[in-house]
Amino acid sequence: MASPRSSALLALRSQSSSSQQSLQESSSTSQSSSIDPFKLAQSDLDNLFIDIRKELNTVMPELKEISSYYFDGQGKAIRPLIIILTARAFNFHLSGKSELLNSQKRVSLIIEMIHTASLIHDDVIDSADTRRGKPSVNVLWGQKKSIFAGDFVISRGSQMLARLNSTVLISLLSEAIIDLVLGEFMQMGSKEDVNERFAHYIQKTFKKTASLIAYTCKSVSYLSGANEELQEAAFQYGRNLGIAFQLVDDLLDFVSNQAELGKPAANDLKLGLATAPVLFACEKFPELNEMIIRRFSEPGDVEKAYDAVMKSDGIYHTRMLARKHADEAARHIAQLADSPEKQALMVLCDMVLNRKK
Repeated sequence: MASPRSSALLALRSQSSSSQQSLQESSSTSQSSSIDPFKLAQSDLDNLFIDIRKELNTVMPELKEISSYYFDGQGKAIRPLIIILTARAFNFHLSGKSELLNSQKRVSLIIEMIHTASLIHDDVIDSADTRRGKPSVNVLWGQKKSIFAGDFVISRGSQMLARLNSTVLISLLSEAIIDLVLGEFMQMGSKEDVNERFAHYIQKTFKKTASLIAYTCKSVSYLSGANEELQEAAFQYGRNLGIAFQLVDDLLDFVSNQAELGKPAANDLKLGLATAPVLFACEKFPELNEMIIRRFSEPGDVEKAYDAVMKSDGIYHTRMLARKHADEAARHIAQLADSPEKQALMVLCDMVLNRKK
């Protein structure tokens, strides 16, 4: 029986020429499109970080400062953007009106708070020095205070969720928070069985990155009045777009510099993580398997692994797999009534693939 990684390679190779053409065409289409997702959602995004900082108000000035530190308006806000456009597209499909409901706007704030809280915790776990091109919270305030600040952000987000007074929403977003924790635990370990390793990586990617987007897309479609079939379409759009986003993130770790990423290049290898480019590179350089098991801990492992990835087709196959998931995301919302918001969701699939940071 073929391994998940080999199956992925076979599928990607069989469509490599058409996928490459699709990438070129989609890039051109995205650039020439009159739909700018950020401009379309600008009015709903304008006060996003101001509203979040209001929610983080507390009588303890230092806690407020730490917990608000990453909500400075410098982040991409890609998750709230996805949620706002999904909500508006489903609203239009079901009612002919695309205006955002207040409850849907609150959900877009909650997802950004949960995501950012996970970044605060990640920076502590990884002993990160920078985030978004500036000193990380743990560098400025230390690990203990940073952990408590992350907990505070999640707690405030949970309060906002409770105020929406919906057991369905609480259930959906609680599932996403559980997945975040499970994803972190999965990332801390690795499968020794080569045949299980790629499936483990994709499952970890879903739980750590895509789950929050998927469940939040489903949440706002539920608030639109969508039936179970449409809610599943929203979930699958978020799931596949989230996986595509992380795959591109993983390849950018190899091909972008620190100035572009806002964090050190090849950081994943230094953290002992075997991402898609490395797993695909194992096909050509099987000696990488031993390095993966020891999490690139021996002197020279990081440099050797980086060199192997750059000499293999690992970057290419990672990009092709990201394209596959982006195409799948677009397929799931094709059934929606045509609207600027639906077109923007399609454009986002290409933007995720072609981003540089």
